[in-house]
Amino acid sequence: MRQRPKEQDKFERRHNFNAVEENLTPQQVKEEASRCLTCKNPRCVKGCPVNIQIPDFIKALKEDNLEHAGEIIRQTSMLPSVCGRVCPQERQCEGNCVLGIKGESIAIGALERYVGDNTAAKKVDITPSGKKVAIVGSGCAGITAASDLRKAGHDVTIFEALHKFGGVLRYGIPPFRLPRKVLDREINNLKEMGVKFEKNVIVGKSITLNQLKNDGFEAIFICSGAGLPKMMNISGENLNGVFSANEFLTRVNLMGANEEETATPLKIGKSVAVIGGGNVAMDAARTAVRVGFEKVFIVYRRTETELPARLEEIRHAKEEGVVFKFLHAPFEILGNSCVAGMRFEVMELGEADESGRRKPVGTGRFVDLDVDTVIVALGTGPNPIIQKSAIMEGLNFDTDKRGYFVVNEDTRETSIPAVYAGGDVAPVGASNAINAMGAGKKAAKAINEYLESLS
Repeated sequence: MRQRPKEQDKFERRHNFNAVEENLTPQQVKEEASRCLTCKNPRCVKGCPVNIQIPDFIKALKEDNLEHAGEIIRQTSMLPSVCGRVCPQERQCEGNCVLGIKGESIAIGALERYVGDNTAAKKVDITPSGKKVAIVGSGCAGITAASDLRKAGHDVTIFEALHKFGGVLRYGIPPFRLPRKVLDREINNLKEMGVKFEKNVIVGKSITLNQLKNDGFEAIFICSGAGLPKMMNISGENLNGVFSANEFLTRVNLMGANEEETATPLKIGKSVAVIGGGNVAMDAARTAVRVGFEKVFIVYRRTETELPARLEEIRHAKEEGVVFKFLHAPFEILGNSCVAGMRFEVMELGEADESGRRKPVGTGRFVDLDVDTVIVALGTGPNPIIQKSAIMEGLNFDTDKRGYFVVNEDTRETSIPAVYAGGDVAPVGASNAINAMGAGKKAAKAINEYLESLS
């Protein structure tokens, strides 16, 4: 039987930002590891974007060799404690587990988290290469690339636009999913390796790409995230009380707007509608519960079957009192200067669209929801600051129609030589931590090969 971690009481956790789940106990780890079949052709590894040798680290756990398990994971992943918590394992490693065909897959994420939390990264002997690399952004892709490039001996500096490091791991993911001590530990590991960090630096504003090159950086990896929110473009969207999920989560997660003494205020109303059905929508809704909204709705234009969020996140949201409104599409936000309600069109499902999900079709019937706050969680796009700055410098990036960098899929190199891009500014597949890490590893490998060719 699959082992499950102990969870904080659903009523208590509504009022705090502490981690919802504890780690498995050592006994649970042993029992869960013993379920692994150690397949000769492990499908779980193929489902992992960074190719963690999953059966090998689980075998080490079976043999009570925790330190070796940690060494195996960290051969390809710098962030086991992070990925074990936030990666969509059910669609990747666990989703490919043979045991999951007729029963329950191995709890790979919980085992990885246990290993990450209870082992330390080994000190690495580094031989300086004399080469300098600039990394723009301190999220998953940047942290991963920095680790691999530093191990190769390069002088690595990460430039972060905000006042704390971690990118979306810090400002987008609430601490009840990713405790800050976990993220801080991973950042400190990089610092101990000799990676340099510069905060409050907006590349494209504070410093340009050409200035970085003039400062001796021979390669640049852009992984600045997708911070431009996608809005609904409906009437009333400019009323007070309408937030993008990015703004709402940043105010709370990074800037302490949920605290009594803060320079970043957040007006807490009585009821809020969160528009969207992904993990960000779940994070925003569960955060709204914790900061004090009495009623929290998630409004989604399809049915529960089509929700793209992790099943675990959906379950936790329901347990914490979030109410789901399905087959409702935003039509209009009501109010004069402030939000006084929201009108939705009732939908029904038609034929499948290009995503494979059945397309919502309007019925012509409308319903109003009594809310005083609206949070839009419909995704984000790339902020064009770097691209616009580059044009002024005579550097023209190839971008697609949505503004994402066009890159070589194998090397992550952009149309400008020695400039690479990955993570949410040049996404491959779903936008999540592990895919961003995969992009960071590809970029690091290509950058290292490029720098070696200069010698």
